[in-house]
Amino acid sequence: MTLKAPFSVHGKGLHTGMVIDAEFLPAPDNHGYKLQRTDLEGEPTIDAVAENVVNTQRGTVISRGNVTVSTIEHAMAALYANGIDNVLIRISGPEMPILDGSADEFCRKIGEVGVVEQKEEKDYYIVKQKIEVRNDETGASIVVLPDANFSVDVMVDYSSPVLNNQYATLESLDDFGKEIASSRTFVFVREIEPLVKANLIKGGDLENAIVIYDSEMNQADLDNLADLMGVPHKKVSEFGYIQEKPLSTANEPARHKLMDVLGDLALIGRPLKGKIIATRPGHSINTTFAKKIRREIKRQDVQAPLYDCNAAPLMDNNRIRQLLPHRYPMQLVDKVIEKGENYIVGVKNVTANEPFFPGHFPQEPVFPGVLQIEAMAQTGGLLVLSSVEDPELYSTYFMKIDNVKFRHKVVPGDTLIFHVSFMTELRRGMAVMKGLAFVGEKIVSECEFMAQIIKNKQ
Repeated sequence: MTLKAPFSVHGKGLHTGMVIDAEFLPAPDNHGYKLQRTDLEGEPTIDAVAENVVNTQRGTVISRGNVTVSTIEHAMAALYANGIDNVLIRISGPEMPILDGSADEFCRKIGEVGVVEQKEEKDYYIVKQKIEVRNDETGASIVVLPDANFSVDVMVDYSSPVLNNQYATLESLDDFGKEIASSRTFVFVREIEPLVKANLIKGGDLENAIVIYDSEMNQADLDNLADLMGVPHKKVSEFGYIQEKPLSTANEPARHKLMDVLGDLALIGRPLKGKIIATRPGHSINTTFAKKIRREIKRQDVQAPLYDCNAAPLMDNNRIRQLLPHRYPMQLVDKVIEKGENYIVGVKNVTANEPFFPGHFPQEPVFPGVLQIEAMAQTGGLLVLSSVEDPELYSTYFMKIDNVKFRHKVVPGDTLIFHVSFMTELRRGMAVMKGLAFVGEKIVSECEFMAQIIKNKQ
């Protein structure tokens, strides 16, 4: 999914204080999130992915070579929550405008221009077992559990009489705009002087951050901090929140931390299905988790399809026999469990009674690789036939097979799961497809093939 039309935001950077423009542009399939520095020679581009994160001090900073863009998390959260997978962000400075310290304007602008579906199916990273990242020094952790949907629970805990324990939850990304997007960043007064001395928050003020006064200071010190930040003096007689705009909700800081989690998870590069439980999260542990998932994605580009043996199939054996001409011993797809516009998932249960095992091989039965390819082709045939009217009147035939690889043995007792997808559009009855065969989480074989659909003679 991408933007239906471009939009722009304009404002100062939180840390540099520079006035910056950021233009968000639609992008093609498989583009991902990219940020382009229009203020630099050659307008270099950085992929917004976890391995490009170089700093997490008071914001997420990505880099390629000596080119950086910082404080990207609020914009990333808005894109991720709105289901946008592909976008080019042209930015006129080294950080994203802080705006009011939230993701609200980004979400509002996305709502104004709208989004558009693209040809490629969404490529979810599906959490199939518990994944945990922990920092024992800070007590921060992120735990992700298998779930058919996406949700986030966040718990924050500060040693502060004003902000101690808070909890926020997001049960659906559809609720991000109304429940999370307007939550602003926050800072403790006691943190301001070290941040200023570190040459940060030059653009910070009481309009773009929640400021928390929770450690007693004399008025002269408070006035000095106000001068350092270039904001008006403010008399503070008791602990509490001292920003100009009151809290939108009692747990606004926790909601903002949830926003940061989403923004950093966007750097995985794929939407995620699972339940996230984040305790004392921050950009460091958020991006550590994102990097862990990125490593897993690189290890195996395609995840095994999720197979629920209790779910009713989309096509059972009887329906498959109506569509395919194959019969015993050559019908090699037992059922279809999932299908999208451009892909299909089929299942073959391998039993000890397969007719070829006595000869392949008597002492060590192995499912022939050539029949794995045939099974993938039959699964692809079901995908092709589902795209035409009166599919029972047509058959599909092999034309070409390329890039065949066999990685692991398949033996009796295994369940083969086939993922077959179009590599090109179906044209003039010709389809080019890619097939992957899995046993469990492992790819056991793969191939690319061309098939032709031909109307049967009456």
